[in-house]
Amino acid sequence: MPKEVFGRDYRFLPRGELLTFEEIARVARVFARQGVEKVRITGGEPLVRRDVVRLVAQLAEIDGLDLTMTTNGALLAAHASALRDAGLTRVTVSLDSLDDEVFRAMNDADFPVARVLEGIDAAAAAGLPVKVNAVVKRAVNDDAVLDLARYFRRSGHVLRFIEYMDVGHSNGWRLDDVVSAEEIVARIDAAFPLEPVEPRYRGEVARRWRYRDGAGEIGVIASVTQPFCGDCTRARISADGKLFTCLFGVRGHDLRTPLRAGATDDELARQLEAIWGRRTDRYSELRTAETVDLPKVEMSYIGG
Repeated sequence: MPKEVFGRDYRFLPRGELLTFEEIARVARVFARQGVEKVRITGGEPLVRRDVVRLVAQLAEIDGLDLTMTTNGALLAAHASALRDAGLTRVTVSLDSLDDEVFRAMNDADFPVARVLEGIDAAAAAGLPVKVNAVVKRAVNDDAVLDLARYFRRSGHVLRFIEYMDVGHSNGWRLDDVVSAEEIVARIDAAFPLEPVEPRYRGEVARRWRYRDGAGEIGVIASVTQPFCGDCTRARISADGKLFTCLFGVRGHDLRTPLRAGATDDELARQLEAIWGRRTDRYSELRTAETVDLPKVEMSYIGG
């Protein structure tokens, strides 16, 4: 969330417009009834939400859910044990470089890399499996790819590289800034030989590779150069109750109004089925110079 956009005077939503934890948990239950098996708490930064551990506990009561969180790691060390005790299954930490200056340039962050690494260690110590996500931008942090690979080899953590995407408009995206997944894999393979790994399930967004010497695995998410719209199984719900069927969505579908108007779970389920059944999202397959300028929702609003 760039400071020049979301500064001190930016007017965020009033609390009354945000879904309560109980409303979020209810929507998650309805999704689970429809076959959803994974719920991810994301942001923005989810750990700045007051009492977010209580939300984790409520979601953990839903049978059969893989419950995970994506965080920038700044507050993770302080919350890791409580999150695990509340029922969190895994955690994904965003870390685009091990160099403080580059890290701050990529994230507009006011905290050091050491705090993120401390959070990763705390999560692992609490028994939470950790994935590390790194967005790669040419001429900014592309030379960090090997440093990150070297650091997390044999750590037990899965490192995933993500192509720089044109989500929203505040990041000033250009195609020339994209470092392709193919290039990322080639760089790592030249230093630490890799071999492909079969996906765990249809719709897995990361293509997996493991080190031939048994030092672990990496993943690459190539939604720009190798789009996977046809197999996408992800829906996103904003903090104010809008359902988006695509990360690059122009508009969301209002769930908050029926929730607060007394809709039954069956009625909510039928609404979800209707929305999901008629979706036609293919943004990454159709990306052009014109579509890049569409008024897309910001990632800080609907998560990654």
